Amino acid sequence: MSDLVRNATEGIRPATAGWTYLSFRTVRRKPDEELSGQTRNEETALIWLGGTADVDGFGQVGEREDVFGGKPSALLLPPDARYRVRARTPLHLAIVSAPAESTLPARLIRPDHVRIEMRGKGVTERRIHWILSEKDPAARLLLVEVLTPAGHWSTFPPHKHDEDKAGVERALEELYYYQFNPRQGFAFQGIYTKSRDLNVALRAHHDDLVLIPRGYHVVSAAPGYDCYYLNAMAGAVREWLFTTDPDHEWLMDWKKT
Repeated sequence: MSDLVRNATEGIRPATAGWTYLSFRTVRRKPDEELSGQTRNEETALIWLGGTADVDGFGQVGEREDVFGGKPSALLLPPDARYRVRARTPLHLAIVSAPAESTLPARLIRPDHVRIEMRGKGVTERRIHWILSEKDPAARLLLVEVLTPAGHWSTFPPHKHDEDKAGVERALEELYYYQFNPRQGFAFQGIYTKSRDLNVALRAHHDDLVLIPRGYHVVSAAPGYDCYYLNAMAGAVREWLFTTDPDHEWLMDWKKT
């Protein structure tokens, strides 16, 4: 297994990922089981992949059974905050965090707050769920779900965001957390640099966590298997600016993104 593919339940921290900001893990709880924690010095998001729970201070949260069943809910917490969640149903959460300074209050992002965007056309069409875009108030995190139909391409044409160039590109660490329907499905993910000092093609499976430390990246879902991934991004500047691979930039107009 490539070092870029990790176990989502074990998760990653900056020290284990080899970068500066992003941490990620998934957790599951049975009905009536609790999850509690403290955000320390990090902005932290709990993202409802599936299930319903009671959250201290916010009531009942979660409306979908799994990631293919609707839009997500998310709880965004500032540094030095505590949380406690009690599962009502089988509960599946993603927990994403990054070091930050913030005085923003904790807030609940309900499905009605999640903006839907359709990108591409034909075999590049996919559905985007903006949980936390750069237009939304937050200190560090950018969060988005992408649902790619079976046999379609996504993150296309390939792009990168590993250099800080104001107005052009921002250096953002990024990860992909995958789910498939049916769950034995897979997708291919390419990650490469122009010099090809990094040039890998990964076969991502259900529950895989794939790290994008640098380079251009692109995804292709296998025929017969709908592909979901959760993208989390973070960097020194919270701005989503990327550079498209010049060899394929002519496709930007064609896919209308």
